[in-house]
Amino acid sequence: MVTVSVESTQGLERRMTVEVPAERIEGEVDKRLQEMGRRAKIRGFRPGKAPLKVVRQQYGAQVREDVVTEVIRDSWVEAITEQKLRPVGTPRIENHSAPKGEPMSFTAVFEVFPEIELQGHEGIEVEKPVAEIGAQEVADMIEKLRTQRSHWHGVERAAADGDRVTIDFKGTIDGEEFRGGAGNEVQVTLGEGRMLPDFEGGLQGIAPGEERTISVRFPDDYGSEEVAGKQAEFQVACRKVEENHLPEVDDLFAESFGVEEGGIEKFRQEVEQNMHAELARVVRDQLKRQVLDKLVAAHEFEVPAALIEQEIEALRRDMARRMNPNAEPDQAELPPREPFAAPARFRVALGLLIGEIVRTNEIRVDADQVEQRLREIGENFGDPEAVARIYRANRDLMSQIETAVLEEQVVDWLLARAKVTDKPVAFNELMNQEGGA
Repeated sequence: MVTVSVESTQGLERRMTVEVPAERIEGEVDKRLQEMGRRAKIRGFRPGKAPLKVVRQQYGAQVREDVVTEVIRDSWVEAITEQKLRPVGTPRIENHSAPKGEPMSFTAVFEVFPEIELQGHEGIEVEKPVAEIGAQEVADMIEKLRTQRSHWHGVERAAADGDRVTIDFKGTIDGEEFRGGAGNEVQVTLGEGRMLPDFEGGLQGIAPGEERTISVRFPDDYGSEEVAGKQAEFQVACRKVEENHLPEVDDLFAESFGVEEGGIEKFRQEVEQNMHAELARVVRDQLKRQVLDKLVAAHEFEVPAALIEQEIEALRRDMARRMNPNAEPDQAELPPREPFAAPARFRVALGLLIGEIVRTNEIRVDADQVEQRLREIGENFGDPEAVARIYRANRDLMSQIETAVLEEQVVDWLLARAKVTDKPVAFNELMNQEGGA
């Protein structure tokens, strides 16, 4: 019989000492050696005829090591089952001792999942943004689409706001060139405010082929200490001036967005439909963020450090992959861990809360929603059926889809019990908020 004692050390960490009778170890070792003896080929003996003593001499140490490893694993499972513990990950095995003929003992150090008592999830207060999409909003969106299709034309005149100038420049301070003070074929759109005000202002009215000197005072808090607070002189030569041309909103414009029939009227209808779809997505995202943020805020419980560390590493690797997508996964330089500690803790806590809601309310993943998610992913790649087959053949990919769907079901469950207040907001303001989030 396995003897178990459990000690709570700090927080969620547990220290479990397990003792296994010698008979269990020795009996299993003897059993395996006897089975091995029936088929072992040992020099000097016919196959399967070597005495058990010889088999033990040759294979006993390895067999015993294998048995001890397996008994540790099996008795660990028995122990946590008996103690009704929910461990996080695999344990750290310490003080392992298995002298022949004596009980085997070991100590397992591990964290357990916290006991979570759901509270504050009934009546969470959230604000639902409500925006109207009228003729003006549609017109504004079409104007943005025109801007996306704009193109630059060279002109032989002085530059004004909205024009793009291409320049060469060289800067000096007290007659000496400085680092970062020169550039060739640099494009500047006047009025965007991306350059220092003195520099951009000095480009107003410049014409193709013109050269001029622009005096620029660098701000005291400028990023480079070498030039901060100093006066510089820039010699500037204008290569060209271009003005921006917007396309006409006509049938040809509609065709450039894939509207083959129905002309501009059909195009406006599709733009409005897409705006409604995007509005619904943004509203859903804002409601989801609010309800999940408040769910986590309503619960105080200890979060397993091991899970936080795993999440920190996942976030760091994801950031490294996005910053340098061509780098080999094992060679990518990871960013510092500190900025990811708080987001990682939040994500782990949220995952535990979602899991508890799923468990206590017996929420099951909705197969229809899983299929819908597969179709949406497939449509992005142009072949829904092929993509669906790839996902269904990969258990990890399907698990990701099911987890995402289950999370959305929990959000629906929470929103059904939340106090939702409508908050009128302009469509463009809402979209700008979302874009800056």
